[in-house]
Amino acid sequence: MDKKSPIKFTLTERDESVTISKWVYETLRHAVMNGQILPGRALTIRELAGILGVSPMPVREALRQLATENALEIKDNRRVMVPNMTAMKFTELCEARMALESHAASRALPYIDNPKLKELRELDRLIDAAQEEGNLERINLLNQDFHRALYTANPHQISMPLIESLWLQLGPFLSLASRHLKEHYVIDRHDEAMRAIENKDALALQLAINADIREGIAFVSTPERLHHFIEECAYAGRN
Repeated sequence: MDKKSPIKFTLTERDESVTISKWVYETLRHAVMNGQILPGRALTIRELAGILGVSPMPVREALRQLATENALEIKDNRRVMVPNMTAMKFTELCEARMALESHAASRALPYIDNPKLKELRELDRLIDAAQEEGNLERINLLNQDFHRALYTANPHQISMPLIESLWLQLGPFLSLASRHLKEHYVIDRHDEAMRAIENKDALALQLAINADIREGIAFVSTPERLHHFIEECAYAGRN
């Protein structure tokens, strides 16, 4: 693997009210969740500190927290990597997503009012525009925004941290998967979800969210395709 292969993080300007440690953590978390660190791509604390323009200390702290969340793995030689994925682990993570997110959606349904529905429609419109542009990174970000806006409509929800933990673990792999989206995602499940919300139909909403997640990984619908994808991800990070 070429350790000098390019890597780009989305760097936002740090607000003065946000500590450097928190900014570093949120930046690295965003990078992992949105596939800016590829599977198999080794990094060092020094390299990450250089990219972020900070000292090694806040980077080390952020990496420890992300390792605790199973998002990154810190090797004995202080290299940092996305943990290896297996076919069984990938399947388990995706099934957990479907179970948790369909539950979160149905629990949020009673709290979705017209302004929230309008927000969801606008996010879906932006997703459609990003798809027309072929902007895969923006599609991924907006899709997360759509799901987050839906689930957090419930003021009593406790599942969002669990859901985001799954997004973290799947992010580096699903970002590579997004190239297959047009092949399998032929029905706009977000439209179905919004119709279910309008009809106050919890079951239809659960089915739409399940289908949305399932069709996002439909390209690995057989064990052979799944194993091939895992190998492809490992190769992508090494080159």
